[in-house]
Amino acid sequence: MITLNDIPLIDMHTHTDNSQDGHHSAMYMAEKAEEKGVRTLAFTDHCEVDYYYSRGFARRTVQSFFEISKARLAFAGRLEILRGIELAQPHYVPELAEQILAAQPYDVVIGSIHNLRGREDFYDWTKEEYENPPYEDTMNAYFDEIIAMIEWGNIDVVAHITYPFRYLYNIYGITEDAARYRDKVDALLELCAKKDKALEINMGGLKYPIHAPSPDPQTVKRFHELGGKLISVGSDSHYAERIGNGIPEAYEIAREAGFKSVVKFVNRQPVEVPIV
Repeated sequence: MITLNDIPLIDMHTHTDNSQDGHHSAMYMAEKAEEKGVRTLAFTDHCEVDYYYSRGFARRTVQSFFEISKARLAFAGRLEILRGIELAQPHYVPELAEQILAAQPYDVVIGSIHNLRGREDFYDWTKEEYENPPYEDTMNAYFDEIIAMIEWGNIDVVAHITYPFRYLYNIYGITEDAARYRDKVDALLELCAKKDKALEINMGGLKYPIHAPSPDPQTVKRFHELGGKLISVGSDSHYAERIGNGIPEAYEIAREAGFKSVVKFVNRQPVEVPIV
């Protein structure tokens, strides 16, 4: 059996300062990644499709791709750098989402849901917004939007499918469990498997009080049981020093769930990396 030390460190979800909440340049992050022994690094800066023009993502996406490309050239032969994007709420404005993706030759497209239609990011919700309507209704609506995004389809990876859980816990002390939404989550996972999308094990929660991956190991196992074949792993780092954080643990979660590999994406095609 391959040990965790034998598996190349692959981080498929990171953010540079071209994300509104990023802090370091692509070049500096690549330097830190090389120092930490990361072998493959995907930069996947935010692009909120429903706020594409009003919040500056039209400029940010162009600048991001340019700076990732510069780092890719600078580190050629030393660090595999993949040009990606985290496309949030793409199916809210599908024609625009397609235009964004057609503009650049991305290696990987991460699909995510950060808000409900016409609302702010879950990160910015008040306690009252989580309580009215009841957060159970909010979560059901959230999972419905993930399903709709997968149905839309022009993504490679489905990101952090329990994203609001971290804020329910971090801000309000509410502990949620994906098992409470089994029908919705199973429908999501089955569709992800059917359409050959990768489910992400997102380790960004390690930097929050919840200190947990998204989704939980039981949900990753359920994905395998429902026919899922592709797993992507990412630190969701917004700081250079956090690149690669939690990736060995993510490998172990995937392995324990029954997966024999994780995937990286090159030219939007999955490339399997054995973990057993």
